[in-house]
Amino acid sequence: MSFPLLTATAALPAVGAIVTAAVPAARRTAAKWLALLVSLATLALAVTVLVRFDPDGDRYQLTESRAWIADFGVRYELGVDGIGVALIGLTALLIPFIILAGWHDADPLETTSSRWRPTQGFFALILAVEAMVIISFEATDVFLFYIFFEAMLIPMYFLIGGFGDRAHAGSDENASAQRSYAAVKFLLYNLVGGLIMLAAVIGLYVVAGNFSLQEIAEARANGTLDMATNTERWLFLGFFFAFAVKAPLWPLHTWLPNAMGEATAPVAVLITAVVDKVGTFAMLRFCLGLFPEASKWATPVILVLALISIIYGALLAVGQRDIKRLVAYASISHFGFIILGIFVMTSQGQSGATLYMVNHGISTAALMLVAGFLISRRGSRLIADYGGVQKVAPVLAGTFLIGGLATLSLPGLAPFVSEFLVLVGAFARYPAVGIIATVGIVLAALYTLVLYQRTMTGPVKPEVSAMPDLRVRELVVVAPLIALLIGLGIYPKPLTELVNPAVEHTMSDVQKKDPEPEVEAAK
Repeated sequence: MSFPLLTATAALPAVGAIVTAAVPAARRTAAKWLALLVSLATLALAVTVLVRFDPDGDRYQLTESRAWIADFGVRYELGVDGIGVALIGLTALLIPFIILAGWHDADPLETTSSRWRPTQGFFALILAVEAMVIISFEATDVFLFYIFFEAMLIPMYFLIGGFGDRAHAGSDENASAQRSYAAVKFLLYNLVGGLIMLAAVIGLYVVAGNFSLQEIAEARANGTLDMATNTERWLFLGFFFAFAVKAPLWPLHTWLPNAMGEATAPVAVLITAVVDKVGTFAMLRFCLGLFPEASKWATPVILVLALISIIYGALLAVGQRDIKRLVAYASISHFGFIILGIFVMTSQGQSGATLYMVNHGISTAALMLVAGFLISRRGSRLIADYGGVQKVAPVLAGTFLIGGLATLSLPGLAPFVSEFLVLVGAFARYPAVGIIATVGIVLAALYTLVLYQRTMTGPVKPEVSAMPDLRVRELVVVAPLIALLIGLGIYPKPLTELVNPAVEHTMSDVQKKDPEPEVEAAK
């Protein structure tokens, strides 16, 4: 039997989480280093998956299949396509930076009981989330995917509610209540979506007789599985609702600003750059793969919701006074672009959406982590409390600017290619949709540049006059992300070659072809 590489990639952080949590209370630093080493080892396994994956080979590769709950047709089935490999790589890449950025975020306060071990728990929970996200990208059994899709809510709940932002700790009596509210709201929204999806998962089993994504696709292709139109539509809605909550798509988005605002900056990155990608990934793999006709039926409504997310998120970002909530609303706008790219049903749009998932993860991580370093120095998330930072901390201001420019998809930085492809795909089939979506680009430039102007330029405020620049640990976190934004912006070919064959398979699932270009005859 060949080495179970996909299982190992998910199991290593899971085992690391257990061991990290068991580190004695007095060995907090050892727990941090252990978590970091486990995350780096997981990254090495993810790189091995990437190297062994052949973009021109079978659709699902490195597959593993074992009987699990035979009486109910549930199998332990794993496999990756180009989209899954890209997102596993993104997850494994970001977790070490998240751990390094949050190195002191869970250190106990002076009033903390010595018997309480927040540090070990914090890093163990991050590794647990990594394990569950990775196996979600690998699962080709629908029930197996559902288990980890839901299970990741538990560690995220404790990361948000138990290890919140300390920017107002000690000065805001309601800080704990706000964190609890954000954590409960996150959990309830996603649990409701998950329960609706569970009903759809059971319905799929009743109709198909198993949970295997590949077997169901083969049965549809050879005509042995023919879902009634209404049945397929109801099942699609059950899956899509859960994924739209996770994504998040308007109007199911309201948990995200609360969660990102109250979480520490590294946990906010974990939410929007890692966990939320499971929702958009699942739209491609499960909604379009299992329910192609229903996906085409729902496309007009989904495109409208995606456009609302783009414009609404950007408008609210423009009006924000809180740095972290601004980034949260900007992410809602960006997820609108991703969902738009998926459902315009063109190869350019879906390739752009997949690249957007990766590039948004890198750009949001860069911007939010630098914002977290800024907030930890000043002790405030309010934009109005800053001014003139670039004069006292030029490296911090410069990296903040590059992260912001990536967020507005400046040409030459990685997100530009993604957004360009999404818009090309939208204009090819729905020109009006493309025109409206373009407004989001203008608004992104507005909220990003205004944020930089108000925090980094102008007279130096007394409260920031002694602000230190980025330290070595912080530079180690930010510099590779900035390098990736520039590198993938200049040369995105490795990513496009990885995901394009998988996109072609998805287009084949929904039996869609790219529109023929309208070329005016030469006179």
